[in-house]
Amino acid sequence: MGKRNRRENNRREKVILPPELPPEISEDEIEVSDEDLQFVDENRDYAGFVSRLDTKSITKHVTRVADVKEDALEALYEKRVKRKALQKEQEESRVQVDPVDALPVKTSDGQLYYRTFSRTSEDGQNEDEAGIDRNSIDVDKSILRLTKTERREKLKKSKKEAKKQANESAKIEEGQETPQATVLAEVKEDLTAEESFENKKRKLAELGIELLADPESNIRSLKDMLEICKDDDDSISKLGLLSLLAVFKDIIPGYRIRLPTEKELEMKVSKEVKKRRQHESTLLSAYKAYLQRLLILEKKSVFRQVAVRCICTLLDAAPHFNFRESLLGAVVRNISSSDNVIRKLCSSTIKSLFMNEGKHGGEVTVEAVRLIAAYVKVHNCQLHPDSVEVLMSLSFDEDLGEAEKPVEDKKFRSKKHKRGKNFEEPKQLQASDRKKNRQELMMKMREEVAADYGAASLEPDFVARRTMQTETLSAVFETYFRILKHTMQSITSFEGKASSTAGTSGAHPLLAPCLNGLGKFSHLIDLDYIGDLLDYLKTLASGCISSDNYSEKHLKHLTVSERLQCCIIAFKVMRSNLDALNVDLHEFFIQLYNLILEYKPGRDDGGVFAEALKIMLCDDRQHDMQKAAAFIKRLATFALCFGSAESMAALVTLKHLLQKNIKCRNLLENDAGGGSVSGSIAKYHPYASDPNLSGALTSVLWELNLLSKHYHPAVSTMASGISCMGVAQNQAYFSALSPQEAFKDLSLERESFNQVDAMGRSNNKRIWFIHWGSKKSRYRKFI
Repeated sequence: MGKRNRRENNRREKVILPPELPPEISEDEIEVSDEDLQFVDENRDYAGFVSRLDTKSITKHVTRVADVKEDALEALYEKRVKRKALQKEQEESRVQVDPVDALPVKTSDGQLYYRTFSRTSEDGQNEDEAGIDRNSIDVDKSILRLTKTERREKLKKSKKEAKKQANESAKIEEGQETPQATVLAEVKEDLTAEESFENKKRKLAELGIELLADPESNIRSLKDMLEICKDDDDSISKLGLLSLLAVFKDIIPGYRIRLPTEKELEMKVSKEVKKRRQHESTLLSAYKAYLQRLLILEKKSVFRQVAVRCICTLLDAAPHFNFRESLLGAVVRNISSSDNVIRKLCSSTIKSLFMNEGKHGGEVTVEAVRLIAAYVKVHNCQLHPDSVEVLMSLSFDEDLGEAEKPVEDKKFRSKKHKRGKNFEEPKQLQASDRKKNRQELMMKMREEVAADYGAASLEPDFVARRTMQTETLSAVFETYFRILKHTMQSITSFEGKASSTAGTSGAHPLLAPCLNGLGKFSHLIDLDYIGDLLDYLKTLASGCISSDNYSEKHLKHLTVSERLQCCIIAFKVMRSNLDALNVDLHEFFIQLYNLILEYKPGRDDGGVFAEALKIMLCDDRQHDMQKAAAFIKRLATFALCFGSAESMAALVTLKHLLQKNIKCRNLLENDAGGGSVSGSIAKYHPYASDPNLSGALTSVLWELNLLSKHYHPAVSTMASGISCMGVAQNQAYFSALSPQEAFKDLSLERESFNQVDAMGRSNNKRIWFIHWGSKKSRYRKFI
């Protein structure tokens, strides 16, 4: 009860000041329109109550304040003035929304109030909005009293409208941003990006210079450079990779780092050893992280070229260092890449490793050859030719077996020396002990120096070198034989019904480099495998069919150039092992005899054809007369059908055969039966597959008469010179021109040769011969 009385007393004591009167306006400022005057005149009856109002009682009622002293009343008025000043400041800090953009609030007396929002934070905005609502409510109160429910609804509406107004104003501000502001923002972003790019480049340069200047004290800078390599900017990452490549090339030691074991770490060591161990472990961990980063980026197309370049450079610069297996695997994996730059980088790196074995002692060579052999096996011989062509850069020492003799002699001498020393022991016993100890020390020092010298010189002993060379050779020939076997299986499967595996592969990209490698290393092949090798080559050269049942259907799988190359390799293998082999190569002559007619200049390689003529016909021993005549007749027919370069190579070979086989010069006679020598076969068979059964001695070289009128002066002159060879002449084989050289010279001249000018000058052969002889002295001497 006591509390209620106190509250009621407080309510009674609370003083309510009268509202402020409207500002006084002078009568001169009041503007009254004619329409207003007309309206008042017409309705004077309705406005009569205004003249009867008691203004004095109204003023007294408004201005009175009951039971309040003058001091207290003055304080109340001062408070009201301060409150009004505060409201003005709050209104000045606000921004009034344009009436077009936001809907106003209409009070009960018909007045419109527009919402405002604060320029400061959202919290201030909410408080200001609440203040505005309170002011509006106070105004409404002064005009008309509202119930509680009406006030709540009005407050809710005002809050919702204020939120909507704030969202709309934010959208308006975003939309009102000019394009100049966006352009300026983009320019600022570009400038900041360029500045950060330049800063990172400068940091990379500084770290690299510090590492190169003093690697031991600045070895921890490698981690900072590795972090830069992980940057989001691709160009910065590439620069970081290349910078680390230059640093590692310079600071990698010339030995393989071996980290200490747990027992070695427990041992007490000096400060220098601790520092060295810490330096090596930090270097090795940074190098490992760098290689892992390279192997990850190698799989991304953006960084592939840079990553492969770094891997190849590291492997070539430091093949002796740690983690070379990972580098070598990555290089071999990309040696058959479709990207020409990557493939050339990897192949040149492998060739450099093969040619510079002094850097690694030959161990990397063995590992690389094994990896290439496994790579060829996994991909079923369907790789780029460069992946096998790199094996041509290998070099083998043939004197390793002979090098064991000096070692044995040294052992024998050492034993002899020991025996002599034993005989001289009684004499040494007579010497003083001091002299004896001195000799022992000298011997020990010499042995230690010899051991240290052998360890420092990266050359392994003869036994280790021979073991590595044997492993390398076995891996190389394993790869070559696998390629030959795969090619033969694909052709046989193509010939039969099961052509699913071979038909999909089509060409054999590794056959040509495989045959070239067999030709180069044929003298190193074991004699036990040469017979199998010749059988493989014979099968490939014949196209897996017999010579009696000749069909072009089954020969589409190997080109003429590849089959000619098989014949060439067979002759090279035979000549490199001439002392140990006695093999009949007649089957390869049959294949060459048939392949002469299958040759096409635009499709097949003329250089391979000229090489086959040189090795099989020009460089070979004395031929059988029937076989030589058959090749002479077929080469003359061949010279009529093709261009000047092929015709010249055929005529050079033809002249070689006529000079070696004097009896074959009877083909130059004009008798229908081939002159005095006709052989056992009475009729010439031009389409026979075996040269011994063709009966070429019964024919005549009438083709030379046509070739003497050839459009090319060199061919016509060569044919005329061959026609003038006599049967009685015993001409020596004096020419140094080979079919390969003739083909090469005329193929190079083919571009600049003018056929019309040559035909126009063919009437005056003496003038042409002098002119041609001045340019091509070799042809003049040969003819």
